[in-house]
Amino acid sequence: MQQPGQPGSPETRHPVAGGASDTVAVTKPVDDTEFASSRRSLTGWPALLWKYAAAAYVLWHMWILLVLPVDPTVARAAHVFLGAILGFALFAPSASRAGNTVPWYDWLVMIPCLLIVAHYVLDGDGIEMRSFMGPNMQDLLVAGVGILIVMEFARRSAGLAMPIIAGTFIAYCFVGPWMPGMLYHRGVNLDQALVELFNNNGVLGTIVQVSSTFIIMFVTFAAFLQASRAGEYFNDLAMGLVGWARGGQAKVAVVSSFMFGTVSGSSVANVVASGTFTIPMMRRGGYDRETAGAVEATASTGGQLAPPVMGAGAFIMSEVLGMPYTEIALAGVIPALLFYFAVYTHCDLHARKARLYGLPWSELPRIIDLARRVYMLTPLVVLIAVLLSGYSPFRAAAWGIAAALIIMTVTFLLHHLTVQRAGPVQAVVGTVVDLFRGILEALSGSAREVMQLVAVCATAGIVAGVIGLTGVGGRFASLLLEVASGLPLVAMIFAMVVAIILGMGVPTTAAYAIAAAVVAPGLIQMGVPALSAHMFIFYFAVLSAITPPVALASFAAAGMAGGDMWKTSLKAVKLGLATFIVPYMFWMSPALLGHGDTLQVAQAVGSALLGVFLLACCTEGWMFRAALSLPLRVVSGCAAIALMVPEAFTDIAGLLVGLGLIAWQWRQVGDEDAVRAPLGR
Repeated sequence: MQQPGQPGSPETRHPVAGGASDTVAVTKPVDDTEFASSRRSLTGWPALLWKYAAAAYVLWHMWILLVLPVDPTVARAAHVFLGAILGFALFAPSASRAGNTVPWYDWLVMIPCLLIVAHYVLDGDGIEMRSFMGPNMQDLLVAGVGILIVMEFARRSAGLAMPIIAGTFIAYCFVGPWMPGMLYHRGVNLDQALVELFNNNGVLGTIVQVSSTFIIMFVTFAAFLQASRAGEYFNDLAMGLVGWARGGQAKVAVVSSFMFGTVSGSSVANVVASGTFTIPMMRRGGYDRETAGAVEATASTGGQLAPPVMGAGAFIMSEVLGMPYTEIALAGVIPALLFYFAVYTHCDLHARKARLYGLPWSELPRIIDLARRVYMLTPLVVLIAVLLSGYSPFRAAAWGIAAALIIMTVTFLLHHLTVQRAGPVQAVVGTVVDLFRGILEALSGSAREVMQLVAVCATAGIVAGVIGLTGVGGRFASLLLEVASGLPLVAMIFAMVVAIILGMGVPTTAAYAIAAAVVAPGLIQMGVPALSAHMFIFYFAVLSAITPPVALASFAAAGMAGGDMWKTSLKAVKLGLATFIVPYMFWMSPALLGHGDTLQVAQAVGSALLGVFLLACCTEGWMFRAALSLPLRVVSGCAAIALMVPEAFTDIAGLLVGLGLIAWQWRQVGDEDAVRAPLGR
């Protein structure tokens, strides 16, 4: 993914309305904005070396997944510790030490990483045999050093939060005999802890299995899609579809974030990718800094909920539930549509209230030009078609990458023939050179993007290992049942709080993995369907990106818009308030996950859409072209809640009240200029 800037480089500024002083600053790449500020800007031969090494790292994964499989444990060990070598090259121990070369001490740290990989490659059969007979000293040394390397890798690439959580869980293994109540356990000896927390129940367990297969392939697909310039087409298509509408600038942000989010699994990555284009456009259209940042943050956050490529946590969910990823993606379709319908409605109501208008036709791309470039959507169409055909997700990603390569080839060839007016031979040679460069950038870029996920998944494996080793997960489930007193709503609220709190300090993937391991079993014991429980937790882990006090997507968007990060975060919550109700809707009504006959699903979707609309009207204090008085806002909110409860009588009551309110408000609407509330309402 193309970054808006590099550490140490001058700010990238986008001029907006208001003169030279009214600018939008984009100062940090995604990793700096999200968790780390220690990414190195390598130059010279080190930069070239690590670019090729990163590309080889991704190519090796593609080879073993698609051509010549290897032992899964060996593949996971290589995935984590070859990734750690790249991580130690690309990330410095601290921001003050981030330079443009790799110092000697980081070269030394890479040596044990290579030795660990060699241990699994050369002694794979022995390791498997000793898993039954007991480890030897070499196994224990590898496990101890490996755990330390993983935690340092996570600290550099994802910040302190994840290593602190993992360290706390490791300590719990040994202090359990002195812990009170449900936290008590008989204790674990050091040898047992090292083996269980490192091997297939810990670092090299299920979570890393997902990272080394599905996640890396889809991150690579997203990189190739960006290299084919599909991201630019997404923005142009969004402008053509909704740029002309009232508040079109914000609506373009919503639609483009949705389209880009279908192939990207990071809220902050979505903000950086689409925000560099949409935030300046919203500022030119009259949006204040905080609102522009909030719209982009909220819309980008929903990208992790948008099929076909949901956030990395969705792949972990598939593995944990033993369910095909296609079923997870299909279950996410309606919740994602409800999310974006809510955000779009908020943007429309805000534009009506503030009297903001769309882009002039002269600034919009021509429909004929968009139609000519519709082939840019081919990789995404191929991905969806192959997924629905029953192939594995990483094979679907491979077909999508192949389609993107074809698009890149055609694009480069046409550029040389039409723009540069080169001859046939020169055009072919230029295309080959450009294609090689593009492939190299996509491969190395995808390796850089996946580094943080590798570290986070490996560290989350430590937490999962402790939960399994000590049995605290089962006791926590019992506590949840006791606290909730048989009331699922109380348990769901508790699960929401846990997922959001975890998401404030760690990436969505880790927040979901930990919350699912701790909270999901209790929800399932209370009778909540397994898919609903996991989707509920995943949804709120994603929404933590816009939830103060640590709202990473909001903070990133605020930095790009030059606005106050706290005001931006609060506005993002307001814009996304209706979306915080959506998980409760699909928990209470599994039809919103696509479970049930067509009539049930249609009825659930219809009442949910009306409920989301009424809740947005309540939040914004506006409906159609007129302000809602406080009593009418209360009525709108009550009708919305009634429609969200999956009972026939509540749906009927909500429908009658909602339609009555809509009819009343429509009759009150006069001339738009005469019924306008102040912008700050």
